[in-house]
Amino acid sequence: MLDACAELVDELGYDGLSTTLLAERAGVAIGSVYQFFPDKRAVVQAVTVRNLETYLQRISRRFTEGGFQHWWDGVDAVIDEYVEMQRGTPGFRGLHFGDIVDTHLLDETRDNNDVIVGKLRDVLVERFELVADERLDFALAIAVETGDALIKLAFRRTPDGDPAVITEAKALIRQYLATYVTV
Repeated sequence: MLDACAELVDELGYDGLSTTLLAERAGVAIGSVYQFFPDKRAVVQAVTVRNLETYLQRISRRFTEGGFQHWWDGVDAVIDEYVEMQRGTPGFRGLHFGDIVDTHLLDETRDNNDVIVGKLRDVLVERFELVADERLDFALAIAVETGDALIKLAFRRTPDGDPAVITEAKALIRQYLATYVTV
């Protein structure tokens, strides 16, 4: 059902999605949809959580294999994985991390991007032994919001993401974070 939901979001957008269409696409009875999900928002939330888990696994794999020399190589990897998911993960371009549906879709008490900031901070602190403090959290929040906006711009400019905008996003975020990151 989650795969069917992701496909439908790509084709119709969130507003075009319905539980009836989802059941038809998934080849299940509508009752089966409601057995697991109370409404379309809940299905989209499950797809979004799956996307976040996939994103974090991909980043973790990159960090494990990466041989990064510096923390900014990790920043590039984080952006590259986000871009690749935009290009190839069904439903991701239409949902991102749920902000299209609800800015608190991942966690009722925190903004979706705050959840992303916390996860990225944990990965960067663990891998590069950065100092985890309020300054780093604030800087990562600015970087995530900026990166999100610039990547959306890249995909509005060209269907696969304008490489020039993506390159500038990396440079801008690295330069900005350099003033906050302490190793």
